[in-house]
Amino acid sequence: MMALLQRVSEARVVIDGAVVGEIGPGLLVLLCAERGDTEAVADKLLLKLLKLRIFSDAQGKMNHSVQNMDGQGRAGDLLVVSQFTLAADVSSGTRPGFSAAAPPDEGRRLYEYAVARVRAIHPVVQTGRFGADMKVHLVNDGPVTIPLRVVG
Repeated sequence: MMALLQRVSEARVVIDGAVVGEIGPGLLVLLCAERGDTEAVADKLLLKLLKLRIFSDAQGKMNHSVQNMDGQGRAGDLLVVSQFTLAADVSSGTRPGFSAAAPPDEGRRLYEYAVARVRAIHPVVQTGRFGADMKVHLVNDGPVTIPLRVVG
């Protein structure tokens, strides 16, 4: 399972002109399930992203996680968006292949599992809609963009 984490000051997902998910300061998480991923892999990825210290402390060092953004216990928001194109293979030719991505039914199941798990342990979690044509708007803070991959 892989994710692309973007530290944002704000982000939102729009589908057919309507905002379906919107956050303030926190993380935009583009999430991709790959063939062979399991719930255990999703759990590892979620724990890693929640604990990853990519928010600045008073000295400007990345010392705080999204669970404690300001060092005072304030959690940042999460916007979790399905993104199967993270599994793109561009090693040959010029058209990406997506055979490494989980099949749609399995991808949806793991995405929904991940969202349910993170909602159970984090205060603000918004989402896009699996399989929809989404417009993602964000203000990247830093910019800070971190690829994260966890394998079984």
